[in-house]
Amino acid sequence: MKEERLISVDVFRGLIIALMILVNYPGSWKYMYAPLVHSDWNGLTPTDFIFPFFIFIVGVSIALSYSKQLAASKSRKEMVKKILIRGLKIYTIGFGLHYLPNFDFTKIDLFGVLQRIAEVFVVGALLFIFTSWRTQIYIVLVILVGYWLTMSFVSTDSFLAGTLEPGVNFAAWVDLLLFPIKTIGDHGWNAEGFYSSLPAISSCILGMLAGRYIIDKKTSEYKFSWLIVAGVGCILAGFIWSWFFPINKKIWTSSFVLVTSGWAVILFSLALFLIDQQGYKNNWLSKIGVIFGTNAIVIYICADLFETIYKHSGIHDFVFLGLINFGLTEFNASLIWSLCSVFSCFIIGLLLYRKKLFFKI
Repeated sequence: MKEERLISVDVFRGLIIALMILVNYPGSWKYMYAPLVHSDWNGLTPTDFIFPFFIFIVGVSIALSYSKQLAASKSRKEMVKKILIRGLKIYTIGFGLHYLPNFDFTKIDLFGVLQRIAEVFVVGALLFIFTSWRTQIYIVLVILVGYWLTMSFVSTDSFLAGTLEPGVNFAAWVDLLLFPIKTIGDHGWNAEGFYSSLPAISSCILGMLAGRYIIDKKTSEYKFSWLIVAGVGCILAGFIWSWFFPINKKIWTSSFVLVTSGWAVILFSLALFLIDQQGYKNNWLSKIGVIFGTNAIVIYICADLFETIYKHSGIHDFVFLGLINFGLTEFNASLIWSLCSVFSCFIIGLLLYRKKLFFKI
């Protein structure tokens, strides 16, 4: 693989951010088409793939970026400092966004999407610069098996071993043991809680392993075929494991990690082959992906800010209710509003891209 920037990484990351905005900002949470809604508990919908795919590409990006820095003999001490500062910035922004749109400063919620991204980035990057790929494989195995064992075979005073109900499981119990309930979230448990971040870290490490393999393997025809074989293997292993440990995004089960990472490997391999090997870089889908992907975190932040502005200014109600009054169904009006949110963020991304402003928070 040539040393130039892999466009497929930006495209993959960008399309995932666009989809994340699409499902996070509907016209109404009551009126959403089924594929755009997370599974109620066990199982998978298309939306359930979005966050683990982003975590996976974080891992790929770690491998690509820090391999170059290590090859250039950069100081590990300086690298660690920058990793920690970047992680703190992302976490702080995520924490601050919790106060939108109501600015209720009596709430203290420690967990969320950006907070989890910050956590997995910091841990993944530190593991990448201080451990070998073999050690990272062992860490993934220990995390996934250890998570399964604790979730399935440890009982407490509150529930029997193997209980995997919302807020009544080992992950929720650990979170409440370590943190006051008022910092967990409105439900008394959190889908991005502390303990379930462990298997999320393994999703990142699997992305790191894929990224390292892309760098190390020089023969392209073998590279793509083996990545796809690995992806299929992860999917099969995950589905088999799901017979004992259900696929569940909200508690990020081990089977969920394997199935979603397997699909991420396959789709990213195809993107890598088509975009960077075959040169399909100038089609509209790739261009949209690059525009979103080169400023992914900034655009995600903009989506939250736009939603606050639209709701407090009355623009949201004017458009959403206006579409319904015009004759559209609530579901279609809600979807159109989601698309408007994506388009608003695209405009910001396009302006930044044309000005060649790329923010690495």
